[in-house]
Amino acid sequence: MTERLWAPWRLEYVAGAGEDGGCIFCDKPALSDDDALILHRGRHAFAVLNLYPYANGHLMVAPYRHLPMPGDLNAEERAELWQLADDGITALTAAMDPHGFNCGMNLGRVAGAGVEGHLHLHVVPRWSGDTNFMPVLADTRVMPEHLSRTLEKLRAAWPSA
Repeated sequence: MTERLWAPWRLEYVAGAGEDGGCIFCDKPALSDDDALILHRGRHAFAVLNLYPYANGHLMVAPYRHLPMPGDLNAEERAELWQLADDGITALTAAMDPHGFNCGMNLGRVAGAGVEGHLHLHVVPRWSGDTNFMPVLADTRVMPEHLSRTLEKLRAAWPSA
């Protein structure tokens, strides 16, 4: 039996998923920051909250250009991608005081990429004991904070440009 927990922000995303075949990382920058959950816009890349978070505060950093592999980035895109990841870690530390982080890219569908054509870097805050019986036994993640509140906290803690 699959357990279900209330996650109101997901319905809107799931209902519109795949309607136009577009790329979320290409489409999000055209939306307002609040609608897209964008934390920060840089010149070559942006940081955004994940609609399917592994943990509260799970954010992603992506270049504006639609590129599949890290080697496709130019020097400016690569530098800004890593700077925004570092800024995200700084903001998460100030706003949520995690004990550690998982940072990485899933390149290709077999590696777990949900959006395989547009490279993006995941920054996932972690806390001691944050993996409990729910994801292990019940295949369910518990998010104790609404995405809109997490967005507010991280924006307030984002390092000044």
